[in-house]
Amino acid sequence: MADSDDWRVTISVSDQAQAGRAQGPFSLHEVEEEIRRQVGRTIAVGGDDRQIFLYAGTETAARDAERVARDVLAQHGMAAEPALHRWHPIEEQWEDPDVAMPQTEAERQAEHQRLEDTETAESLATGTPQWQVRVEFPSHRETVALARKLENEGRAPVRRWKFLIVGASNEDDARELAGQISGEAPPDAMVRAEQSGVGWPFMPS
Repeated sequence: MADSDDWRVTISVSDQAQAGRAQGPFSLHEVEEEIRRQVGRTIAVGGDDRQIFLYAGTETAARDAERVARDVLAQHGMAAEPALHRWHPIEEQWEDPDVAMPQTEAERQAEHQRLEDTETAESLATGTPQWQVRVEFPSHRETVALARKLENEGRAPVRRWKFLIVGASNEDDARELAGQISGEAPPDAMVRAEQSGVGWPFMPS
């Protein structure tokens, strides 16, 4: 979505508005549908029980959609608080519009490092690696051999027959480990870095 919808308006409906709509004829979902009809197909509209999200390709389009949404909400007596954000693809984060997009290589590197730091912090806080290296070998024997080698290096691989998964705190660590394993694995082994939980095999060890 961020490739074509780089701007997002988050409209948070207040608790008082929630209470009011519970007694009225319109649900927030119905209001969301009315907003969708009025803003047209160039704006993606989504929502949940407390928020409505508007995704647009430009800041102008986002602010125009915000005005439409606020008018619709006001017509139904719903007070809401909008917030505008812009997607930063390197950091993979929605930021305030005042946060400038990186222009220089140093700024791009700094934004990328913030992403890596966030992933590492989340890995440590949850105890679950946010990234992993997945390896598929031609034989079970080769899988066992690499698993033992990684264990001797202090890692904790998960082995599933001809598959091996090794956790990593962030994307950079995962790609570095994948490069290391690729250099040690047989030429026909498949090695890739990916976000955790992707394509877990369930065959017994």
